[in-house]
Amino acid sequence: MNGESFERKLAAIFYADVAGYSRLTGQNEDDTHRALRTHLDTFTGAIEAHGGKVVHFAGDAVLADFVTASNALACAAELQRDLAARNVEVPVERRVQFRIGINLGEVIVDRDDIYGDGVNVAARLESLAEPGGICVSESVYAAVGNKLALGYQFMGEQPVKNIDKPVRAYRVLLDPTSAAAARPKAPAVRRVGRSSWLLGAAVFTLLLLAGLGWLMRAQPPATPQDRAAPGRVDGRPSIAVLPFDNLSGDPSEDYFSDGITDDLINDLAQVSGLFVIARNSVFTYKGLPVKVQQVGSELGVSHILEGSVLRVGNRVRINTQLIDVGSEHPLWAERYDRELDDVLALQDEVTQSIVSALEVTLTPKEEKRLRESQRVNPVAYDYFLRGLERFRRFSQETNAEARELFTQAAAQDPQFARAFADVALTYSIDALLGWADPNEIAEIALTWAKQALELDEANPHVHFALSNLYMTQRRSDDAIAAARRAVALDPNYADGYGQLAVALNHAGRPQEALTAMATAMRLNPRYAFYYTWINGQSKFLLGRFAEAAEDFRTVVQRNALFPDGHLMLAATLAQLGETEDAEWAASELLVLHPDFSIARARAKTLYKRPQDQDLYFGGLELAGLPQ
Repeated sequence: MNGESFERKLAAIFYADVAGYSRLTGQNEDDTHRALRTHLDTFTGAIEAHGGKVVHFAGDAVLADFVTASNALACAAELQRDLAARNVEVPVERRVQFRIGINLGEVIVDRDDIYGDGVNVAARLESLAEPGGICVSESVYAAVGNKLALGYQFMGEQPVKNIDKPVRAYRVLLDPTSAAAARPKAPAVRRVGRSSWLLGAAVFTLLLLAGLGWLMRAQPPATPQDRAAPGRVDGRPSIAVLPFDNLSGDPSEDYFSDGITDDLINDLAQVSGLFVIARNSVFTYKGLPVKVQQVGSELGVSHILEGSVLRVGNRVRINTQLIDVGSEHPLWAERYDRELDDVLALQDEVTQSIVSALEVTLTPKEEKRLRESQRVNPVAYDYFLRGLERFRRFSQETNAEARELFTQAAAQDPQFARAFADVALTYSIDALLGWADPNEIAEIALTWAKQALELDEANPHVHFALSNLYMTQRRSDDAIAAARRAVALDPNYADGYGQLAVALNHAGRPQEALTAMATAMRLNPRYAFYYTWINGQSKFLLGRFAEAAEDFRTVVQRNALFPDGHLMLAATLAQLGETEDAEWAASELLVLHPDFSIARARAKTLYKRPQDQDLYFGGLELAGLPQ
């Protein structure tokens, strides 16, 4: 076979897969297979109608190729709209939803199949799409342009296994009324309506809540001069928990292994004698081959916890080991095989083993918490982890789906405090975005939060949610107190310190906010752009305009789709007297939010001090934004 040449061609590669197929077949195999067969027939007809060809089916997956990217994307959009209409009356947990990835690239043709990097990229893009969604590469985005009534959201550069360079990915917006015109400096985006326009605190509380939404692309690793040396921090051993591997072979089970990782991070973070890196930073390594010393250097930690998860029926198997970064030798390793209803106790046992291996002294309260491990209804825990997965995708629809799943978790296990807390979080997002009446939603959210507090007053997530809710009610002192309580309970809560900084800035205490953000950035070294925004806001309020302008320039370079980056840059440059650049920043804002007016923004401001309001809105006026 040496020297044999294969046909190569440029193609638009279309890859689709059912989200959560194993879960659906576990619920009802016959019904799921019947629905899948019907949907695959629909896919075949639509692909052929748009000039494409089905290359092969593989279980619940479809691989097809098209001559043009526009035909492939038009086909995908038609299919997703049709499937969404069919699913309206179907309960969330029983919906058959596809993810679709499309790439324009070179493929190898062999017999009746296609291979190569072009196919691998399409499969990776499919995994990035939401259920019912479409994700495309930059080559597709550039080729289609404005030919279709669609919008796009830039998702940043995404790693692809066995491919050296990351792929620039875009989420497709199916609603043509929400698609703004593409511009040279930024991809086309969804416009922000009047009713949902947020400023300052609301935006960043929202981002802190959302976790890993499309707006929150992580920063590159810290530069050598900025990077903390691995070792002890304030006398505490430092540790990063890498995402546990999903050994099921089914990507739809990632939510479970990710959830186990989340819970272990939360448990370890509440040990005051440990320094624990935040979830957002460690999950940038998910699915990537990494070296222990590289991770230790980039995150500035002395220890790495890694592991794997396999769920089989009503049992869970976890393999984990704690590694010393300096020697690369395991300090401790263990294998667990338990019933699912014992999973929280298992996590506490892992925490205790790590604490012992690192010779950390627990406080009496920490000892009591770990000793009194809570059992959890396995059905409730599964609902909860599925809710977390939906919650972090962040959209109005997925937020509502997450709330439904958290509510079911609470109903299955009325002692499961975290489920009650996260219902409150979803309501707080509705309050912030105007997806429901803020006053009514705030009361409902407070009711859920109070129930969570009655079950577990020491849950930092509840106090985070309360801080957020108090901000929406302009109760800045209460918001600060709740955020301080959250970080007191969890001294490694990076986003808790971020929330504290937001509350302090809007209460007129920017110097304290800078201190809080310094802690957040150390805990979350691969912090997203909004951390830089909060720092810039503090410097702006302190009158350090030149420094603030640099921060806001970094923000808009990292995410040109974020309105508040352009707003703060416009106000800051105007205060510096750089009128032309300020007007440019203002014009960028108006592309994203054409209905913006200073009067409406002032009516919703969360700045407590009149002098802060005058500084900010005065800058916007100087930048030429509409009154």
